[in-house]
Amino acid sequence: MMKSANNSATNSANNAFKAFLACFIFVCVLALFFAQVEIQIEGSGGWAANLPTWRIEKHWLLDIFWGGRAMTGYHAWVFPFISLFFHFPFVMLQQWSVKLECRAIASIMTFWVAEDFLWFVLNPAYGIARFNAHDVPWHIHWLLGVPTDYWVGFIGATFLYLYSYKQHVQQVRQNAK
Repeated sequence: MMKSANNSATNSANNAFKAFLACFIFVCVLALFFAQVEIQIEGSGGWAANLPTWRIEKHWLLDIFWGGRAMTGYHAWVFPFISLFFHFPFVMLQQWSVKLECRAIASIMTFWVAEDFLWFVLNPAYGIARFNAHDVPWHIHWLLGVPTDYWVGFIGATFLYLYSYKQHVQQVRQNAK
């Protein structure tokens, strides 16, 4: 009986990890595609520098919520669009839970970190060699060679994923009883 319970716990954890991995890989593929779209739109002018859009360069709220970067019309529309995209399954399936919301928010955070990094790596005007504070002035704050937004996104997403998949394991175990 004890061996069966241990096998069930191991299987639940393995299934949760596989579910996480599938989600993470899919989000990274989405980020890859969107990075390519943004490279085609922005070219070498990151953060919509050369786009015909409005810009707010300085405002104290931008320092708090936007990492000191300019707010552009492009970003004012694309950020909520991506957020709505990740929430569409809730509407389509008519299903919502705290666990799934945490997973959606973690996926959004993962998406933006991966997409931004891939934009630099894949952009012919930049590449990994120009991924630094000197060549990327719109990322104002850097820590250990990457924008601080990446650290915040990575750490936040990790906690949200852990919580959501912990709930997944507990739910699978409960259903097995």
